[in-house]
Amino acid sequence: MQKILGALRRAVDDYGMINESDRIGVGVSGGKDSMVLLAALHGLSEFYPKKFSVVGINLDIGLPGFDISPVADYCALHGIEFVSVRTEIYRIVFDERRESNPCSLCARMRRGRLHSAAIELGCNKLALGHHNDDVLETMLLNLLFEGRIGCFSPVTYLSRKDITVIRPLIYLRERDIRGCIRRNSLPVCEGCCIADGHTQRQSMKELLGRAEKEFPKSRQRMFGALQRSGLDGWTPLRHGRDNTL
Repeated sequence: MQKILGALRRAVDDYGMINESDRIGVGVSGGKDSMVLLAALHGLSEFYPKKFSVVGINLDIGLPGFDISPVADYCALHGIEFVSVRTEIYRIVFDERRESNPCSLCARMRRGRLHSAAIELGCNKLALGHHNDDVLETMLLNLLFEGRIGCFSPVTYLSRKDITVIRPLIYLRERDIRGCIRRNSLPVCEGCCIADGHTQRQSMKELLGRAEKEFPKSRQRMFGALQRSGLDGWTPLRHGRDNTL
């Protein structure tokens, strides 16, 4: 957890993600990324010089067989505020709309409801669990499928919602998150979405894996290129070192 906290704090400081008196909603799907983010941000709140509070927000999309109670129990044990919001997203996407490519619609609906839930809970910021692998996969998706250089930003202000989205895990590899889950016995509630493992993002994950084997420093170079690209929000406030792990 110390390694996770170190990388998370560097990201927070490099991009000015947290201010005094922030109330930060953490999108908690129950998966490994959001669980590590929730635990790490809660840990950071106990010693960070700028005082802030954290609330875990789960969207119950109606996924069959999914049970978020282990996460709720963990939060109760560690004094972390936690709220689960019931939605009909799964029914709409898979039963009513019967989307052939359901991920895009599902993601849009989840994102909109999560923003609204955070605002309803008095949050001025929303933290999402996108890590370094997600950054590079998104960059490749935009490049190869849309013909543009782009990626989500570490910090994004949504003017229509009046809320700021932050991504404190961008310096962490997925393998580090897996290791943190294992060593700290954090609860993970894996879903059973019928679209898992059959997406364009999975193809990008495999492509990155092959590139890293052939060109060992390719990931660091790609991430560094993104930080130097001038893309909105990607230039760090601090410079001078490679922050990826």
